Amino acid sequence: MKKLGIGLLVCVLAGPVAISSQAADAVDQLLEGYRQQGAGPFSAEAGQSFWNRDFNGNSCAACHMADPTRVGEHQKTHKPIEPMAPSVNPTRLTEVKQINKWFLRNCKGVLGRECSSQEKGDILTWLRAQ
Repeated sequence: MKKLGIGLLVCVLAGPVAISSQAADAVDQLLEGYRQQGAGPFSAEAGQSFWNRDFNGNSCAACHMADPTRVGEHQKTHKPIEPMAPSVNPTRLTEVKQINKWFLRNCKGVLGRECSSQEKGDILTWLRAQ
């Protein structure tokens, strides 16, 4: 029985590590693509500043919270938005396709345009450290 408990503990502890490496892989892949487009170096400080900046009454933080470890809330539907920080939500930033989808949708909603490669790289650099 003790061996089963220890084995289960190891599996539970190893799970987030594997998911976190998926997040690192997806973010690294995107950052490399942004570099190839001429962006970089990326700045966590610039990412945080962008996240909190007001764009005519809109911001990333308005829905996702200034602290990305907290649950956010969609401003129109009031539906909860799971934390963006991979440290508390290990499923975040794990799939390139999903990251691209949400950048496109949210940047257009907040900025009225697509985010630049530099902006996306800065945001990802900041978020992955949260």
